[in-house]
Amino acid sequence: MTKLLLWCCTAVAAFGATTTTWEMSSYQDFIKGRFNGVSLDRDGRLTLAPKLDTLLTSGQAVVWTMVQAADGSLYIGTGHRGRIYRVAPGGASTLVWTADQPEVFALALDSAGVLYAATSPDGKVYRIENGKAAEFFAPKAKYIWGLAFGKDGMLYVAAGDPGDVYAVDKSGKGELYYSTGQAHVTSLAIDAQGRLLAGSEPNGILYRISAKDKAFVLYDANLPEIRSIKPMPDGTVYAAALGGALASSASGLTPISLGTTSVTVTAPATSISVSENAQAGADVKPKPADTPKSATPAPAATNLAASVELPGVDKAAIYKINPDNTVETIWSSKEENIYDLAMRPDGNILFSTDVQARIYSLGADHKPTLLVQTNEGEATRLLETASGVLASTGDAGKVFRLAPAADQTPVATGSYQSPVHDANTVARWGRLTWRQHNGTASFQTRTGNSSRPDQTWSEWSAPIRDPQGSLIQSPNARYIQWRAELSGTKPVVEDVVIAYLPQNTPPVVRSITVSSAAASGATTPKSASTANTAAYTITVTDSGDAQTAATGTPTQALSRAQGSQIQVTWQADDPDGDKLAYALWFRGEEEQQWKLVRTNLFDNSFLIDGDVLADGRYYFRIVATDRPSNPVNLAREAELVSTPVLIDNTPPVVTLSEARRNATHVEVDVDAADKTSPLRRCEYSLDAGPWMPLEAADGVTDSPREQFHIALENVRAGEHLIVVRVYDTAGNAGLAKVVVR
Repeated sequence: MTKLLLWCCTAVAAFGATTTTWEMSSYQDFIKGRFNGVSLDRDGRLTLAPKLDTLLTSGQAVVWTMVQAADGSLYIGTGHRGRIYRVAPGGASTLVWTADQPEVFALALDSAGVLYAATSPDGKVYRIENGKAAEFFAPKAKYIWGLAFGKDGMLYVAAGDPGDVYAVDKSGKGELYYSTGQAHVTSLAIDAQGRLLAGSEPNGILYRISAKDKAFVLYDANLPEIRSIKPMPDGTVYAAALGGALASSASGLTPISLGTTSVTVTAPATSISVSENAQAGADVKPKPADTPKSATPAPAATNLAASVELPGVDKAAIYKINPDNTVETIWSSKEENIYDLAMRPDGNILFSTDVQARIYSLGADHKPTLLVQTNEGEATRLLETASGVLASTGDAGKVFRLAPAADQTPVATGSYQSPVHDANTVARWGRLTWRQHNGTASFQTRTGNSSRPDQTWSEWSAPIRDPQGSLIQSPNARYIQWRAELSGTKPVVEDVVIAYLPQNTPPVVRSITVSSAAASGATTPKSASTANTAAYTITVTDSGDAQTAATGTPTQALSRAQGSQIQVTWQADDPDGDKLAYALWFRGEEEQQWKLVRTNLFDNSFLIDGDVLADGRYYFRIVATDRPSNPVNLAREAELVSTPVLIDNTPPVVTLSEARRNATHVEVDVDAADKTSPLRRCEYSLDAGPWMPLEAADGVTDSPREQFHIALENVRAGEHLIVVRVYDTAGNAGLAKVVVR
């Protein structure tokens, strides 16, 4: 219903007056970057990482499990070719066995040093001795996720689909030890009292199983899977849970080709509610599982946990279950999945994640330190040994060794690459500063106008070595990234700051609304029709859509009573958050130049005395400027023009002919005209009776001048009064009367 003239802005690019800084100073700031030979401590300081040795590159897609023999040799189980390797203490590796199933998820050694391996799918346990493998136990389950020997030599088997725990004696005779009712039992451990601990999926329940069919729920986590369990001598239990809000377990593998066979490992992603109300020592009955749902395969063969992520929901957590069964969440993350825990002799906890196969250390204060990033797919397992912590990874199926804390030496050089920073608009770069202690650090920057660095970005700049600030040489752009190289003796880098001047973005005028408003102290006259009691209002927006129900863009007709005012209201904003000032202009339809009503307006509304504008059609223009927040030469403007506004204060002139009477039949001709706007309605009243509508002689009342005809029947004898009322578009009413005799 409105006619829109789009706002326009100045075409010359300008930069805002306010310098902005991008500061990285906290742990949370730096952890989003990429580390290569660099550690991040809990206080947000970059240092050289401890040296990480590559113990084995298996050539397999992933190393699932590791176990160390008494002689120091290491056995590793891999996927997706089902191979087991032995790594001798000197580092030489040999292939021990290739299973007929693609995954070896679990290994265990008995007291005599005999190796046991669990394969999946169609899970079986094999006994491997002197290079020969024999089937030892075959539960009626599809997956075997864990193996653990009890103090009495009993082998416990964690199965999936269904989620049961089996006990197998030395002869290979097994029985169902405990049925969880869950889809999978994903982890096993033996506590200091010899009791079995078991973690499950998809409800993340941690059980303490003290005897056949007898269990106690230690904790019912909010995350789907208990991935790793580490019991301590004092009765404390640490548990790692993963999965985000709706994740499948590590069985969500992409199908792979094994000759002519395609194998897909999947896990359900159901949700079951568990009540944690059992008392210590009470029996917990096996819990029936809901009908499993098929999990969507992961997008890559080494993606261990396909998940549906919900923003703001934790993906992983570490729980501390105290001896009195109270529980603390000592670490959680919304960005990373945790895969394993290892307890160091100094009391620190190491844990591994799926983000570039990172290894973290968690101290007594529960503040994490990023020790090292291997830049592999994910760190699947951790194993504490006398020679250090071993970490297995996906992607290239590697095993790394991190020396004991007392023997760790840092790498000679390391680098850190920051996340990309968005300046929201093209920016002019200032100086880069940082705080440095010891050693040597050099910085480089690169910029671009795509959100991810690609070939359209600039090359890395020349090194910047002055911590007190060197001017960034990278081109002006919207996005920027920096990287630092550390070397020398114990270098420490913190508090990195980049200063920049964003390009000044012009403001936007969103809409203009013109309406009539009663002047202060004025009495608004009553309208002759309820259809016209409300002031007519129209809004024009920068989107081109009028906020009215009718289609088309006719001129707005703005009526007002004597003493009323015209209210012009607008909406505008600035992308940079700058303070805005406004100027209000107007011009008549036949006029060529805009007339200024008021400048330096800071409110979004202005009242104009209705009497200063005569009848006619007018346009109103709002010009917004961000000059209050920017120098004059850098300020930007935008404007919006209203649809035509018709101001009509004069009612139509109504002329009636003499009444013509023939017995009881009466006729009257009506001629009505308005100088400013078209007529819209005509009606008459006989002897102060109700108003009766009349239509124009040509069928439509739509012209500034119209003729109407009144024909009345059964008019009784005597004198009668006929009053005619005609409205124009603005709602002004003209009246005339005629007496019938």
